[in-house]
Amino acid sequence: MTECDVHIKGGMVVDGTRVPRFQADVWIKDGKIAQIGGRAAGGAKKVINADGLIVAPGFVDLHTHYDAQIRWDPWCTISGWHGVTSVVLGNCGFGFAPVKPDFQERSMLTMTRTEAIPYDSMKEGMTWDWETIPEYLDSLDRSAKGVNCIQYMPTASLMTYVMGLEAAKSRAATPAEKKEMQRLLHEGMDAGLCGFSIQRLGPDSTQADYDGSPMVTDIMADEDILNLATVLRERDEGFIQITQSTGQIKADLAFLEKLAETACRPILHNVIVAARKDPKVHRRSLDWLERCRERNLPIYGQTGTHRTGFAFTLEHWNLYDASPAWRELTTGTKTDKLAKMKNPALRAAVKRETEEADRKLQVIQAGVGGPIPRLIVQTANSQAELEPYVGKSVGQIAEEEGKDPIDVMLDLSLAGDLNVEFLGPDRGFNAEHTAEMINASYFTVPGASDGGAHTKFFTGGAFTTDFLRWLVRDEQLVSLEEAHYRLSALPAHAAGFHDRGVLREGAAADVVVYNLDELDIEPNWIGEIVHDFPGNEWRRIQRAKGYHAILVNGVQTFEDGECTGETPGHLLRNGRG
Repeated sequence: MTECDVHIKGGMVVDGTRVPRFQADVWIKDGKIAQIGGRAAGGAKKVINADGLIVAPGFVDLHTHYDAQIRWDPWCTISGWHGVTSVVLGNCGFGFAPVKPDFQERSMLTMTRTEAIPYDSMKEGMTWDWETIPEYLDSLDRSAKGVNCIQYMPTASLMTYVMGLEAAKSRAATPAEKKEMQRLLHEGMDAGLCGFSIQRLGPDSTQADYDGSPMVTDIMADEDILNLATVLRERDEGFIQITQSTGQIKADLAFLEKLAETACRPILHNVIVAARKDPKVHRRSLDWLERCRERNLPIYGQTGTHRTGFAFTLEHWNLYDASPAWRELTTGTKTDKLAKMKNPALRAAVKRETEEADRKLQVIQAGVGGPIPRLIVQTANSQAELEPYVGKSVGQIAEEEGKDPIDVMLDLSLAGDLNVEFLGPDRGFNAEHTAEMINASYFTVPGASDGGAHTKFFTGGAFTTDFLRWLVRDEQLVSLEEAHYRLSALPAHAAGFHDRGVLREGAAADVVVYNLDELDIEPNWIGEIVHDFPGNEWRRIQRAKGYHAILVNGVQTFEDGECTGETPGHLLRNGRG
C-alpha cells in the first residue's frame, strides 16, 4: 500500500458492529478506511496519537433541523462539536423546497415559529437559488459542508407547492394533485432524496405555524400520506420519518402500522421517552414496537435520551402550542404578545386550560421544564426592580403575593418587556429507564436531538456526549460496544446510509477519537449564550470536552475541540457518496 493520508495510532477500536473492543491502528486513504490492524507499508502524511483513547465511527444524527444553519455553519454545531459526522435534514415535514419564489418569505416565517429558528439569521444567511427539489439538492451539494447530510422531502413544503397553503390546510388532495405529488417525490428521489417526513400532531399541534394554525401535515389526510408511501414501495428505497403523538393513541399507532405495511420501507417513529417514575410509559411503546416487528413491520423507535434544560422567555417560546389559549397568547409580533398578555379574557382562558390539566398540555409541560409553578426566574432583563424575583420559583412568588402562577408569569414578562427568563429546574432523570429503552429493544436509537431548532432555549445537539458519559461511563448501564452500535451503525442502517456507521476496511472514514474519562459537556444543563448567528442573532450552546479528533471522510474537522476549518462533508444522494 502506498502512503496513507492519516494513521490513527494505538487506540482502542470500537467499530460500531458490537464486536468487543480491540486495540489496533487505523489507516485512512482517499477518505476511506484503508486498513485496521497490522502494519501498513508506506507510512502516513498525518499521525494521530490515540494511545489511551477510543476510536469509533462518527455519530449519525437522524433528527435535525439544520436545513438553514448548514448554509452558514458547515459543521452543524452543536451536533458537529459532539462527534456527529452525518445528519438528516428536512425532519417533521418542514423545509425550504420545493418552494415557489413568492413563498420563500412565508417559508422562513413558518420555520421561525414552528422550529424557533431566528428569522434574521435565515434572511441574511440563506441564498435562495432553487425552486425545485433537484435544484435545491444541487445547491446543497455546492455548499461547503463539515458534515455529511441526506435530505428528506419535506411533505408540508410539497403539499403547499402543489395545492397552495390554504387548500393544503383545508382539504384532502384531488386525484390530480395526488398524482403530481407522487411525480415530484419520484423526481426528488431520482435526484437523491432519502424519503419523506411528516409531523402529525393534530389541530392542536405542539408546534404550530406562524399564524397559530396547525402545520400542513398536522391535519393531512391519511390517504395523502399513503399516496406518497406507495412511491417508496414502488421504488423499494427510501424511508419515512414521522413525529406523532406521544400519547400512544390506538388510532395513531394503527395508522403507523398501516403506513409501514403500505411503504414496506423503514419508518422512524418519533419519539419514545422514559418517565422518571413509571416504567409503563416507555414499556408500552417498546412492547408495541416489538409487536410490529413480529409482523415484519420495519418500524424503528427514536428515543429521547438527552438531559438538557429549558431556559426561555415568552418572546420566543412556542412549546405550549398544544393549548389553544397559550398558542394565541404567544403568536404574533412582540407588540401583539404584549397586548394579548394584558387581555383579561385571554388570561382567563389560559388559566382555565391549564387548570383543566388537558393531557396534551401535561405531556408538553413535563418535557419542557415541568409545571409552570416549578419554573425558576433565571434573569430579569437587568431591571433592578425585578431582581428580587431572580432565583425564586413562579409558585413561590405566587404564594408570597397571593396571585395565580399564570398571572405571575405574565406580569413578570410584561414588566420585563418579554425578556424575563424562566428556567425549567433539573428534576432528575431515570438512568435505568433510559437505558432500558436502548437495551430492551433491537429497534431503538438514542437521540432525536432537534439540532438546529429551538436555538434560544434548547441544546439537544449534545445528546451523543451525554449518552456516553452518563449511561456508559457513569452509570455503566449500556456497554460501550452497544452505545456505538446505537449511535452509528443502527441509525445509519435505518436511514439508508451506505458504508457509514462502522469502522471497516473500505468504509467511509468518519471517525471520532476521544477520551471516555474526560468526556463532558460545557457548560452543563442550559448552556451559554453566544452571538454567532447571522444578523447578530444569539443562541444557546454546549461545547464538547474530551474529543481529541473528529474526522469526516478522512479529513480532520476538529482537533481537541477546535475547528480546523476543513469542510469535507458530502451530500449523500440516496445515502451514497
